[in-house]
Amino acid sequence: MARPIRIEYAGALYHVTSRGDRREDIYLDDEDRLIWLAVFSDVCSRFNWRCHAWCLMDNHYHIVVETIDGNLSQGMRQLNGVFT
Repeated sequence: MARPIRIEYAGALYHVTSRGDRREDIYLDDEDRLIWLAVFSDVCSRFNWRCHAWCLMDNHYHIVVETIDGNLSQGMRQLNGVFT
């Protein structure tokens, strides 16, 4: 089943999760986590997001972000496309 259409608007607050393929680990070590955090920081800056919380698990992550410009899809495409 397809995911429902995401409603995006300026100032929205989102809890987003993303999991590895077949629930496999996406971070192999702390260096991977630091790289992901650097990419996430860049995405927050580029897309004018405010990060309220983040949690990195071995095979997935959780983020709570506020999209000042209503551009969650574009930022997520960048975040998940750069860190693969």
